[in-house]
Amino acid sequence: MLKRIAPCLLALCVNAWAQRADDVAGCAACGTCGGFFVFIIVGLIALHIAILVWVARDAKARGMDNAILWMVLVVFMGVIGLVIYLLARPQGPLVRCAYCGNSRMAVSARCPYCGNA
Repeated sequence: MLKRIAPCLLALCVNAWAQRADDVAGCAACGTCGGFFVFIIVGLIALHIAILVWVARDAKARGMDNAILWMVLVVFMGVIGLVIYLLARPQGPLVRCAYCGNSRMAVSARCPYCGNA
């Protein structure tokens, strides 16, 4: 009787071990794929925040009073809002302010940050 049970137990142990190995491999693959997608999502969120900060700083440097409204437009409309901002913003080169060192438009009479000419 033991001769018949021992091979069955061995077969069950090997089958259980193989099943656990498949489960571990499946979990590892799922974790790797899920981690990749989380990395992509975090990267996209960081890129979106960087674009919002750039829009706010650029709007202020160009002397636009409604930088927050442009940020809200870019938040809700995404790339289309960014294109609208790029087309609607005042065009011209930016220069450094001699007093505070921030960027301002060359044609503006006063720096939007410190108020000096």
